[in-house]
Amino acid sequence: MANTLLTIDMITREALRLAHEKAVFIGSINRQFDDSFGESGAKIGDTLRIRYPAQYQRRSGSRVMDVQDSVQISTALTVATQDGVDMRFNSREMALDLDEFSALHLEPAMAMLISNIDSDVLQGCTKSTYNFAGTAGTAVSSLTAPGQARTRLNQNLAPKDNNRRIQFDSGTMQQIVSGTAAYFNPSGAISEQFREGLVARTAMADYYENERVWTLSNTTSVTLSTTKLNGYISTNGQTSLNISLLTVSAVGVGMKFTIANVFDVHPETKAQYGQLKQFTVVSTTDVSTFSFQPPIFRSGARQNVAGIGVTTSTQSVTWLGSPNSSYTLGLMYHKDAYTFATAALPLMSASEKCVRRTQDGISLRVWQDSDIRNDELLTRIDILYGFAAIRPEWGCVVVGSSN
Repeated sequence: MANTLLTIDMITREALRLAHEKAVFIGSINRQFDDSFGESGAKIGDTLRIRYPAQYQRRSGSRVMDVQDSVQISTALTVATQDGVDMRFNSREMALDLDEFSALHLEPAMAMLISNIDSDVLQGCTKSTYNFAGTAGTAVSSLTAPGQARTRLNQNLAPKDNNRRIQFDSGTMQQIVSGTAAYFNPSGAISEQFREGLVARTAMADYYENERVWTLSNTTSVTLSTTKLNGYISTNGQTSLNISLLTVSAVGVGMKFTIANVFDVHPETKAQYGQLKQFTVVSTTDVSTFSFQPPIFRSGARQNVAGIGVTTSTQSVTWLGSPNSSYTLGLMYHKDAYTFATAALPLMSASEKCVRRTQDGISLRVWQDSDIRNDELLTRIDILYGFAAIRPEWGCVVVGSSN
């Protein structure tokens, strides 16, 4: 039977199917779609506001009301990154059947596009995650480090359901599976059975193999083990610090640290945990001043640390890992720790040549136009997206051997 010319609708659906299949990390986190971007007269700008549940304090041992203000906290998710892939086809190529066309053209194009987006999102979310487990310099070859990460998620009240995942590079995955093969069982998550990278499920998490995980590179000349605070932590909600460095060098975004005598607490009861509170650098001002997450709250409904007073100047700061070393970081998380959002790009004139489709929270637009001189059809595939760590406390970095 003669082949029929491929339509733009067929190409769009196949491109979206491939994108959905190849999104290893994106496909495992919360995905939101907002069609108001593509509706005339309904533009909302490029920022979505995501609200957190309010936090309150208990009235204990008293019948007298102690009314609290309802403080609504939110975070911004900017949907402003437009990526795409551009191709050209001649009449002969457009006469291929869909399977041939997909294998020769769409699959390599979508693999490249989604791989790079997946990498950016995974690395950005890893940098924003402040909890960490494992021992820097020691290979992850058992379930000990993942078990520690699982504990961090439990302590931060991440839901104990089937939506916990973990991403490792293939080297680390090989070491884990070789040492603990008996513990791995086939995943029963039907919705994930065609997802690339899914290995198996154990210890309350789906294990994914992903070469796009982020590598933490500690700065070369910082004496990481002997840095100290150069000032006080005196403001509730403080997110910046100045440290005294014996050897001057900039602190890098994504570096993780703890502060002596600043302990983590239970999110609801505020009871002190046995481990120090963990933090991550989110931006730098100069060689010794940086911003971090989460904010430090010493009291109130949002209290997240204990053991800290206002006189914490010169307290020791301990960094994850060693100076002049790099570590490939795994990431354990609940699906709702991170959000990937796409928006509906507008349909251009000649709608038969511009099609938009959405599947499972991922929206793609395919736009074509002809080049009569060269007997070619120019095709562009676009995606408009953004991402954010909306509940980073439901994630935990897993560190292993140095590179």
